[in-house]
Amino acid sequence: MAGKRKRLIGVVVSDRMNKTRRVDVERLVKHPRYGKYIRRRTKCYAHDEFNQTRVGDRVEIIESRPLSKLKRWVILRIISRAPRAEEDDTALADQPVETAAADPAAAAPASESAAQHTAAETHPQQT
Repeated sequence: MAGKRKRLIGVVVSDRMNKTRRVDVERLVKHPRYGKYIRRRTKCYAHDEFNQTRVGDRVEIIESRPLSKLKRWVILRIISRAPRAEEDDTALADQPVETAAADPAAAAPASESAAQHTAAETHPQQT
């Protein structure tokens, strides 16, 4: 008789691999002597067939047959998505960017005539 597959909820912490995500599942464990509850994390490597999840997404994973050396879970569904980097880029685009060089001599010439003058000084024509 086949048992039910385990289901866990966790957060995607790595999406660098193709079709594989590392999901951290947090649990609370009571310390045997002091009785304080401690957070523990389990690293689960989960299969993501279409590379739909990104770092920070909250997902539900389900136990499966071994798919590779470490991968024994499959992403069942995305519970909530994390804010994307594009939203952060628009906020940064509104802020001014300083481009002034510390050394004024290292700055590029402002006009074409200045660029030609600088080139003529460094590379004199041979006749």
